[in-house]
Amino acid sequence: MAVNDLSMLAALRTKMQWHQERQKVLSENVSNSDTPNFQPRDLVEPKFDSTGRVTASTSGGALPMMMTSTSHLKPPGGTVSFSEDRRIGFQTRPAGNAVTLEDQMMKVSANQMDYAAATSLYSRSLGLIKTAIGKR
Repeated sequence: MAVNDLSMLAALRTKMQWHQERQKVLSENVSNSDTPNFQPRDLVEPKFDSTGRVTASTSGGALPMMMTSTSHLKPPGGTVSFSEDRRIGFQTRPAGNAVTLEDQMMKVSANQMDYAAATSLYSRSLGLIKTAIGKR
């Protein structure tokens, strides 16, 4: 059995990829905070079933994952995409821009902490597997 076949590690990898994509979306929101008529975006957090696989999302469009380097890992079973959160709950300024920098920065810091937790869990899980097979 390959390490890539473990459902817990696959779920953690998907979660880390989601956090990377969310960071990109949130940084676009911050960088467009003065652009007229810009509406901020966010991603819907992936839901996992009991086997660790991502369940189908019911919301709107999808943001496809992009490989910007040949060293990036391809997701098992094809491409993974994350749904965009289309709920409107932002205040809109007279110029039509709805980005609130305070909200975006709170989301960025929460996203960073969650990514660090997922990374820590992933590396500790790999350490446990190495210990179990006697490679440590």
